[in-house]
Amino acid sequence: MALICGVTLLPTASAAPAAATIDDYSSRKIDELLAVKATAGAGKGELLDAISRQFLGTPYVANMLVGSATQPEQLVVDLRGVDCFTLLDYVEALSRSANREQFLTNLVETRYAGGQVDFLRRKHFFTDWAQVARTAASDITGSLSGAATTVAKRLNAKGDGGTYLPGLPVVDRAITYIPSGAVDQGVIGQLRTGDYIGAYADAPGLDVTHVGIFVMTANGPVFRNASSLAANNQVVDSGFAQYVATVPGIVVMRPQ
Repeated sequence: MALICGVTLLPTASAAPAAATIDDYSSRKIDELLAVKATAGAGKGELLDAISRQFLGTPYVANMLVGSATQPEQLVVDLRGVDCFTLLDYVEALSRSANREQFLTNLVETRYAGGQVDFLRRKHFFTDWAQVARTAASDITGSLSGAATTVAKRLNAKGDGGTYLPGLPVVDRAITYIPSGAVDQGVIGQLRTGDYIGAYADAPGLDVTHVGIFVMTANGPVFRNASSLAANNQVVDSGFAQYVATVPGIVVMRPQ
């Protein structure tokens, strides 16, 4: 993740990854989540809702992934705390898995291109989920509103000529978003539980600054996310419309 959840991650070396070490809490939590998944509805949205609901109240912890210029990239599996993107990693991987072995395989494929645990193959940007193998979702933003706007971005390139993540190439990518003022009931009515939502970044070099999951509840739509706000500092359900009003716009990914 480049600048996501308000945190810039440092680059890591492209060396052989260390095997994942899973603490007792995370081991138990994975088994509990897989049991929840086994009893949830068959639809993808139902799975994502049921699994992500179990993360509500999980502490927000920044910089969850491990690696540096001198330290090899490691496969991090730590459910004691999540940032906004690792939450999505875990939920997506769990939704595809029936046991712990499958979960670890699916986590690698969700977080990294080509199933290789390596800094250069990490999906640093939200839109990588739709454009970097293996794809976890489809970008449906442009189909939801006539107000959708497409901007040419140079991901990872700062406005001052530097990069957010040294060693990571700059990627030219067209980013489509719906301005927050255009996210009306017509747009919300087309969203489905389980859609992945990114808060569009109007700064150079970034696609989004925060991500979460759209869930339609009995009390209306919510944005389920690992919130770094001091008032939250955990995984919460935020009112969807209220949240959207605080960001420049949204990017919508529909899970495969």
